[in-house]
Amino acid sequence: MVRSTVVKTVESLGDYLKEQRVEAELSLRQLADRAGVSNPYLSQIERGLRRPSADVLQQIAKGLRISAEQLYLRAGILDPDESEAGSVELAVLADARLTERQKASLLDVYASFLALNQSLHPTQTESTQTDNTQTPIEEK
Repeated sequence: MVRSTVVKTVESLGDYLKEQRVEAELSLRQLADRAGVSNPYLSQIERGLRRPSADVLQQIAKGLRISAEQLYLRAGILDPDESEAGSVELAVLADARLTERQKASLLDVYASFLALNQSLHPTQTESTQTDNTQTPIEEK
């Protein structure tokens, strides 16, 4: 079930990328050159055969002159329902000093903290959870 969701996300990302490339009147080779990725790799992304990293998505976004955030949403890296959390996620994804593995680890830890806080305080709104005050973590 999770695999089918990932496959659908990747396919829709590929369709979206192809649509944006065609609208920008760029050939596959031209976009690959602009983004600094190989032509076959970009083709595989468009056909939904590969899932690109956040860095590759950022390069493609620059090549298309579109928002990297939009590609992150399409790729399932960002959750559209968590706009405030998205700013933290975007900062992590945009930091070129971090490796892909470090970015993934940070995002996993951040997501686990959000889930923990939501389970401890289900009625509390997201805006009050992100207000720079320190809340002690309760242990079970």
